[in-house]
Amino acid sequence: MKMVAISQELSSTSYPGRGIIIGRSADGSKAVTAYFIMGRSVNSRNRVFVEDGEGIRTEAFDPSKLEDPSLIIYAPVRVLGNKTIVTNGDQTDTIYEGMDRQLTFEQSLRSREFEPDAPNYTPRISGILHVENAKFNYAMSILKSNNGNPDSCNRYTFAYNNVPAGEGHFIHTYMGDGNPLPSFEGEPTWVKIDTNDIDTWAKEIWENLNEDNKVSLFVRFIDIATGKYESRIINKNH
Repeated sequence: MKMVAISQELSSTSYPGRGIIIGRSADGSKAVTAYFIMGRSVNSRNRVFVEDGEGIRTEAFDPSKLEDPSLIIYAPVRVLGNKTIVTNGDQTDTIYEGMDRQLTFEQSLRSREFEPDAPNYTPRISGILHVENAKFNYAMSILKSNNGNPDSCNRYTFAYNNVPAGEGHFIHTYMGDGNPLPSFEGEPTWVKIDTNDIDTWAKEIWENLNEDNKVSLFVRFIDIATGKYESRIINKNH
């Protein structure tokens, strides 16, 4: 696998869908994550990220245009002690509640499958960052239909320990635009994180997402030594 610049990876497709990036800052001192959403329909584009405790939630930018909220209104980011959970749906709550009962990340997700949005069957992607005792590890998960078969769910978990400074991984829902939308394939993409500055990184991600389809972006940098964090939210609707 070849490490690629996140700008290159994002700009190479018009519709990666929803995406999670997790890794370490260039100097290795920060655990970093980003979550973005994109949309093709009016309902999907009518969203913003707002702060919600230590995490965030989505809400309708114009409530009068909100149609079906079931798959677009949720909490993408929640914090459970020294763990930060990032997902593309309400499985954030499933992971939070499962891990609060001492289940693992993978065990918590066994009760969930891909989204019931035929014919796309959008994968559920999830990530978890664990920062404790000046150490950092993370994992990513994807639950997807078996090559478009809604009767079969394929589950993949990828765990990463001691990732070097300036490296991370990127997982997203779709390989690109299409009808139906083609689900993500393979391992999370190995990406370069070549900055220590949260605003620089947020700008790099936002500016390389397709202008017509991008909706919102959340970025967080967590100091691995102290656990203190800072976050940024960028909404196209504002």
